[in-house]
Amino acid sequence: MALVYRGPAACDGCPEAAHDMLETDGFTVRYIGPDEQARFGPDALSGAALYVQPGGTNGQEVSTAWSLLQRDPGFSPELVRSYVRGGGHYLGLCMGGYLAGSEPGYGLLPGDSGQYISSRNAAVTDEQDHLLDVLWRGQPQKMYFQDGPYFDVDGPGAEVLARYTNGRAAAVVASYGAGRIAVSGPHPEAPSEWYRDYKLPNESQTGLALGKDLLNTLMATAPAATAAPAP
Repeated sequence: MALVYRGPAACDGCPEAAHDMLETDGFTVRYIGPDEQARFGPDALSGAALYVQPGGTNGQEVSTAWSLLQRDPGFSPELVRSYVRGGGHYLGLCMGGYLAGSEPGYGLLPGDSGQYISSRNAAVTDEQDHLLDVLWRGQPQKMYFQDGPYFDVDGPGAEVLARYTNGRAAAVVASYGAGRIAVSGPHPEAPSEWYRDYKLPNESQTGLALGKDLLNTLMATAPAATAAPAP
């Protein structure tokens, strides 16, 4: 079973897009959040194979999303950290990728996250919705992107699946204690209507295929080890 956060720290439609991607890949999916049947608490994540932190609202600061999460009386960062440390799995998409870092965030990454559009030689430098070129396992792909993070990671057990064209890591799978995490700056879960709404060529099927690769790598029992080549 996968638990997908749905609440004020997520955008309208982001939890549902993650839900649909996971369901396509065979997961039973439930939502967790302040207005859901499943709510945060000491045993909230027990029995879940995966916890998903989806994308946030356009223009929302990372610190704002983090503050909104912590307004939930049952939520604590250590709840998620201990779940992953004990053998659970975390998937962070866009804002969820930012929050896998530490300033602020869960501190799950062997490194940190940063704003891609502010990075040197970024292909886009605004907060609009784009179809962005990435290298996924060394192969050129186009993915839906809206002000997502890059990842600075180091150490054993970290695998870079995708890089932006400036060489920054765009998708990473890494170990955390006995568990594993996967993060993506672009949106592999983006449904066709997102592309249509922003008049972008529809690469939703490409995104879902890359999302499947990300999930399969995350849920594999073997430790991540091989980094994608930098361009």
